[in-house]
Amino acid sequence: MATDGTLEALASLPSFHHPTASPDGSEVAMYYDGSGRNELHVLDAADGEDARWSDGEVPRNARWYVRWGADGDRVFFHLDDGGDEQNDVYAVDRDGDVEAVAELDGQCTLQDVGDDGETLLVGSTADGQMNLYTHDFPSGETAKVTDFDRAASAGTLSPDCSRFAFASNDSDDFDNRDVFVADADGSGVRNLHVGERGAESMPVDWSPDGERLLVADNSTDLGRCGSYDVAADEVRWLGDDEAEEVPVAFLPDGNRVLALRTRRAAVMPVVYDLDDGGSRELDLPEGVAAFPQQGNPVLGDDRVLVTHTTPTERTELLAYDLATDEADVLKAADYGDVDPDSFADAEYFRFESHDGLEIGALLYDSGERPSPLIVNPHGGPRSADYRSFDLYTQFLVTRGYSVVQVNYRGSTGRGKEFVDLLKDDWGGDEQEDVAEAVRRVTERDWIDDDRVVVFGGSYGGYSAYWQTVRYPELYDAGVAWIGLTDLTDMFENTMPHFRTELMEKYLGTPAENPELYEERSPVSHVENLDAPLLMVHGVNDRRVPVSQARIFRDALDEAGYERGEDGDYEYVELGEEGHASSDIDQKIRLFRILDDFLRRRIGAPAVARADD
Repeated sequence: MATDGTLEALASLPSFHHPTASPDGSEVAMYYDGSGRNELHVLDAADGEDARWSDGEVPRNARWYVRWGADGDRVFFHLDDGGDEQNDVYAVDRDGDVEAVAELDGQCTLQDVGDDGETLLVGSTADGQMNLYTHDFPSGETAKVTDFDRAASAGTLSPDCSRFAFASNDSDDFDNRDVFVADADGSGVRNLHVGERGAESMPVDWSPDGERLLVADNSTDLGRCGSYDVAADEVRWLGDDEAEEVPVAFLPDGNRVLALRTRRAAVMPVVYDLDDGGSRELDLPEGVAAFPQQGNPVLGDDRVLVTHTTPTERTELLAYDLATDEADVLKAADYGDVDPDSFADAEYFRFESHDGLEIGALLYDSGERPSPLIVNPHGGPRSADYRSFDLYTQFLVTRGYSVVQVNYRGSTGRGKEFVDLLKDDWGGDEQEDVAEAVRRVTERDWIDDDRVVVFGGSYGGYSAYWQTVRYPELYDAGVAWIGLTDLTDMFENTMPHFRTELMEKYLGTPAENPELYEERSPVSHVENLDAPLLMVHGVNDRRVPVSQARIFRDALDEAGYERGEDGDYEYVELGEEGHASSDIDQKIRLFRILDDFLRRRIGAPAVARADD
């Protein structure tokens, strides 16, 4: 069992986020919180020497990525207010001077930085829907360059900045997403029709000569990578469609492509040779190894940035030599006073759900006997749990709780058909997948089936609400963090691109499907709650507004449930926090809330541990 200081020690382990190479590959910019808060750091790519550029000006939450300026003397970042994600784009230079660059209403996201040193491409909800804008440094003017009813995203500027590519949907098929190219001023918009109608395609990178686009597509079910010749209007598909793949970038020679390949909850970096179509995986241990997908992964012709992690190893940053298959550590994982041997490895297993569909899951054994179980559905829902280090999971493990994570239908990594099983069925079969995983795991004789808790955040919070009201017999407590409870309220109050690209795409609108929206809202079934429930929500959350938690709280009150540490439910609103946080102090606060609730409600795990 964890000692008294383990909670703070774990939450305080320093982490880096969003590493990206400078234009000449000599430096790497990233967020790093070694000082106790998030700051912008720059590493020398040759020796790993670390210099801190910022002094408290960057956001406390490292959710949003950073990008280098074309001259390599400043770095752009996103700044919001208290985690509300209503970002503006700022820049910090080598002297630590910070300035606002692009300030627009709503959420603003940096899409690309032009090689000309004069152009930024940003996404913004300033006019309602997420569309693209260019910002011109010499004039300081920001101009709207797309005008779509559906969200425009994945913007990338051509090397000469005369054109940009992006993804959007101008069809009546909500399942569809196409690749478009337009002139820099937004004129001459052309749909490249890269994939089939009803599939999802997007641009990722321009080739160095500006003649080809690296594109992603799932027309054949599994995600695939393609090299699109813009002049010839032809695409060359890479790979054999045997695993889900995501393209990342062209290498400087223009003849090789970086990509990521997913199998059985593990991710491996891949290099494709466009001359012969061959590919090879990098020589790294199984886990989650990845090229940075937002920013520049290239240090030189044969040297690239790679992050690597396993369930028991925190993320480290490598400089990988493609010619020799040797890797140098640029940023080692820091374990502080925490013993890495206390971390539990993940057992990956598959099981048949109620309808025969095979579902994957990860099980972490805390070693306690008998062991209480935390069921931890992931968010998204277009996401997945992988064989990577998970701080929340390992925190729970050190407290004596075993953890199961379920890649229910709708999760990524297994193709479009698997993702599409969740359409028109939120709160349906995917929740049965989670429940069936619980039934399978609690069959193990070392699991204490009288101490089973569901805990999830975001869509995982939706799952936590749903599991407690739909399968009350399975759970002895529940923790819903920043979760959805009322789908109609969510549709009306979330950000516009989440409304169209997530809710309307998956569920239609409340006007079109009022019965579905009501039936699949956990608040409609509040009277089924039969175990202590903790609700936690950030007041600045714009993805899942705090109204979602307040609606469920009020419904519990109206149904006669009592609030309080000895009551039927507990309720916590977190100030200065939005949709989760990477800030160390805020992580410590959440860990304490979670730890205290579990200790009081289901009891501390037994002292005895399983034999090694």
